[in-house]
Amino acid sequence: MNPHPSIPESLWNTVPPQAQAAILAVIASLEKRVTDLEARLNQDSTASSRPPSSDPPSAKVKRRPPAPPTERKRGGRPGHKRHTGALAPPEQLRATFEVKPTHCGGCGSPLQGEDPEPVRHQVAEIPPIRPDVDEFRLHRMTCPGCGAMTRAGLPAGVPTGPFGPRLRAILAMFAGSCRLAKRPIPQPVSDLFGLDVSPGMISKPERQAAAVLAPVVAEVAAAIEAAPSPTSTRRRGPRPMRRRGSGSA
Repeated sequence: MNPHPSIPESLWNTVPPQAQAAILAVIASLEKRVTDLEARLNQDSTASSRPPSSDPPSAKVKRRPPAPPTERKRGGRPGHKRHTGALAPPEQLRATFEVKPTHCGGCGSPLQGEDPEPVRHQVAEIPPIRPDVDEFRLHRMTCPGCGAMTRAGLPAGVPTGPFGPRLRAILAMFAGSCRLAKRPIPQPVSDLFGLDVSPGMISKPERQAAAVLAPVVAEVAAAIEAAPSPTSTRRRGPRPMRRRGSGSA
C-alpha cells in the first residue's frame, strides 16, 4: 500500500526501502513545520502574549468586555496602617498657628480649653526663588609714570565663571543625576530660577563637578571591589585571554 497518496504507487515501488524511509522522514518534518507555522500565524493578542498592536488588520479578534465597576472605595482597606510623610521638627518650621474650634459641632455651645495633643497638619512650600547676583567692577588704572594700564583682579574666592558653587552643583545634578541632555536643561533653569543659560555653558560646571567628585567615586569603587560578595566567586589573578576562534579560555 502506498504510504503517501501524493506519490504514484508504481513510482514509489521503484524507490529503495532506505530511500523511502528518508523521504517519509523529510515529509513528516516539513508537515510538522507547516502545522507549527500555521498555528503561529493564527495567534492573536487574545490567545498569546502578543500585544494588540501586532494583530493583522484581517484578524477578527473578540475583545474582552471591560470589567464592570465595583463598589469598592478608593484608599486603603480597613485596618491598613496609614503611611504619611515624616513631619518636620519644630526648629524647621517657619511659623506655627494654633487653630481652635469656637463652637461645638453638635449643639453649637461655645468651646474653651486646650488640646494637649492637637492634630498636626504641615504645609511645605517653596519660597519665590530670586538668584543673588553679585557684580564685580574691575577697574583699569593707568600709571602716571610709565603709562601702563593695570586691571584689578577678582577678590579671593570669587569664581572666574558666571556661576557660583551652588548653581554649578545644580547644573551638574541636572546633567548627571537627572540624566538630562544639555539642550533641555536651560528650560527648567529659566522656569525655576529666572536665569538665562545656554547649553554650551553647562559643560564647564559638569567637568568641574566631575573633577571634585572623582576622589569620592574612586573611594566608593574601591570599597565595592573590596567588599565580599556572597552570591558570586571572585577570580584571583589576571583574567586569561581568549584566543580567536576558540570557545574556551
